[in-house]
Amino acid sequence: MKLLLPFITISILLFVGHYLRLHIKLFQKLYLPSSLLGGIVGLILYQTARALSINTLTIWFDGLAMLPAFLINIVFACLFIGVTLPSFKTVLKKAIPQLSYGQIVAWGQYMVGLGLFIFIISKVWDIPAMFGAVIEVGFEGGHGTASGLAPTFEMMKWPEGKDFALASATVGIISAVLCGIALINWANRKGYTHRSLRIENIPEDETIGIIPVDRRPVAGYLSIHTDSLDAMSYHVAIVGIAVGVGYLLKEGFLAGMYCLQTVLSHATYTTISTIIKSFPLFPLCMIGGLIVQLFAQRFDKHETIDIGLVRRIQNMALDILIVSAVSMIQVVIVIQGIVPFTIMVIGGILWNIFCLVVLAKRLLPDSWFERAIAEMGQSMGVTATGLMLLRIVDPDYKTNALEAFAYKQLLHEPFMGGGIITSMFIPLLGIGGITMAYTLFYISIAVIILWLVILVLFKYKLL
Repeated sequence: MKLLLPFITISILLFVGHYLRLHIKLFQKLYLPSSLLGGIVGLILYQTARALSINTLTIWFDGLAMLPAFLINIVFACLFIGVTLPSFKTVLKKAIPQLSYGQIVAWGQYMVGLGLFIFIISKVWDIPAMFGAVIEVGFEGGHGTASGLAPTFEMMKWPEGKDFALASATVGIISAVLCGIALINWANRKGYTHRSLRIENIPEDETIGIIPVDRRPVAGYLSIHTDSLDAMSYHVAIVGIAVGVGYLLKEGFLAGMYCLQTVLSHATYTTISTIIKSFPLFPLCMIGGLIVQLFAQRFDKHETIDIGLVRRIQNMALDILIVSAVSMIQVVIVIQGIVPFTIMVIGGILWNIFCLVVLAKRLLPDSWFERAIAEMGQSMGVTATGLMLLRIVDPDYKTNALEAFAYKQLLHEPFMGGGIITSMFIPLLGIGGITMAYTLFYISIAVIILWLVILVLFKYKLL
């Protein structure tokens, strides 16, 4: 029963979310994912049941809180599995402008968040320094990263951070669509887009989320005979191995630290071991997936890994993660900090708009608006949001924006948006407090300047 009831609950919420997207015009216009809608419905039901002490309803949600921290490992393990990895030189050449801009946007979320925390929020409210990273975790990282960092927040004695990060991710994805559509209309009137468009002419199948029967793509290809092993089972096993590699990497780091215990001072050993212990598993699972893919490219002569099936596993894990994570947000905690949270969110939104309107227009080499709108959608919502906004302005992908965005993700994801840098900031801020907040604030400014220089050099063909 402990597994059955949560399974039924998640299934119902996903179906309800899909039904709402299919039949309510507002949700269609906002392009809200069905998983997010289902999570919001679950949040309302769960919070109502708790407030009214309806135990017969709350037991249906028991166990949901444990799912996100597990599923995010699967999501990140799938990132590179099945992807044919081009040479580093090829990726770097095609990705430099988009990567530079994406890094500026991401590091700017740290700069803005930490700046607001240092100079405003910390002066008025008694909130841990980790609050300064909530925008980047929620906007750039999304629901998955926010959920995956829950154990880290708990180890750093601020479990409420997960709820603020999840709330930030929810606000981010809605704001990405609202601001994105408004900016697309603005750019269209100004003639900044490569094609003249009318938002109201977007095909119905894209708004309701149903693909017409005659245009449905292939979900994946079977590479294993069923009498040997079902292809989906095989791919789940591959993903599981990637997660296992990530787990062994973390255990290896911990074992290495234990061996250095006699060499390092007690204070140094305690600090470093605390950071490693609090470091989340999912970025290492991403590295595990990369290792598995490199191994497959070298030794799997039958090419048994199909990227379509890997994406089905990844997307299913992400859908379940979002619906369960949003359902379990502790609304009371967010309401208690609503004023500083609102300041943070507004600051994050304004930074992303500034980057598109001011920086992208002047610094990106070509198709600047198409490139920037895709980045805005991804850096405030999820990759799918960015691609959706890009498809509105460039439905046939006649610009270089899609290719640049795809190559950029290969170099960007391992570090930001749930990667190593995102995962490091929370334990560092948890240990170092306001002093570390100042340090990371100035580091963020320095990194932004560095990427600005690279972008300018590339713009004027000096690099």
